[in-house]
Amino acid sequence: MLKIAHVGCGGMSAAWLDALKGQADIELVALIDLRLESAQAARDRYAPAAFAGTDFDAFIKENAVDAVFNCTIPEAHFPVTMAALQRGCHVLTEKPLANTLSEAQQMIQTAQQNERILSVIQNRRYQRSIRFIRNCIESGKIGEVSELAADYYMGPRFGGFREEMDSPLLLDMAIHHFDMARFLAGGNPRTVFCHEWNPPQSWYRTGGSAHALFQFENGLVFNYRGSWCTNGAPTSWNAAWRIVGRKGSIIWDGDDRVRIEVVEKASGFMPKARIRKPKIPAAPNHESGHASLIREFIDCIRCGRQPETYAGDNIHSLAMVFKAIESSRKGRMLKVHFRPDK
Repeated sequence: MLKIAHVGCGGMSAAWLDALKGQADIELVALIDLRLESAQAARDRYAPAAFAGTDFDAFIKENAVDAVFNCTIPEAHFPVTMAALQRGCHVLTEKPLANTLSEAQQMIQTAQQNERILSVIQNRRYQRSIRFIRNCIESGKIGEVSELAADYYMGPRFGGFREEMDSPLLLDMAIHHFDMARFLAGGNPRTVFCHEWNPPQSWYRTGGSAHALFQFENGLVFNYRGSWCTNGAPTSWNAAWRIVGRKGSIIWDGDDRVRIEVVEKASGFMPKARIRKPKIPAAPNHESGHASLIREFIDCIRCGRQPETYAGDNIHSLAMVFKAIESSRKGRMLKVHFRPDK
């Protein structure tokens, strides 16, 4: 029986805790939040026999815990994760992994030294739609992919820390889209040029919008246009995507609508394309967002392997974010690729 402590009982915690339902051989032993009433409310809803409190460090010093779910705000990811790893706990943390690449590398090294799993809840990788799109790419339907483009335009009014943080779009949301791009590209980026700004209609303190251009190690180019302060005509939370290959293109709305156009004979001024609009199949158990990611994390603890979104891989998605921010501030193209252990 794996004993799990969940830290951070704010708005995002429900997605995590709902996903624990049906997971076999686990026990939710603690719900912890700086606001005691939030911890108690989560305890009453999900695990009436669990501990509810505000002091995470004190709890793990006095109680046996196998794994920690770190669902805190970004500023708390590093101290909570480090405390858990140093106490011998496996950790699944909310994105972003850390507030700096240096902190992320320190967390990875600590996990390795303690032989613990450290993974990130990049749940969008596990949605049935993006798995279907990657299968289309890997099947060779459109040939070798040369370009990815993602448009993300939304106007959520969260209130709270997001509206006061630096670079809220890039750091808190684009990390999902950048990780999706790595998943679809099957590789890591080499360079980035980014422009981040705050439009006049923005209700964020800084960085409500950004455009970024990445080149990957295999030459593939990823063009990202994003805004978190757009009024009207929203895209999917997953962004709207165009994938361009040697033989054709895939248009994906980020949800359930897919259009595949393949040019079978490239002749004439505008070669005729064969058009398909496949239906994305119903999600099997392993392709269902938070639940499948958490299930994989728990399975990996038991069998001693690394999850797909383990920190040593996810740091490349984090590097895309921080290098994009740095590129915008310096006004020039920067290298993204690096060795995580250096």
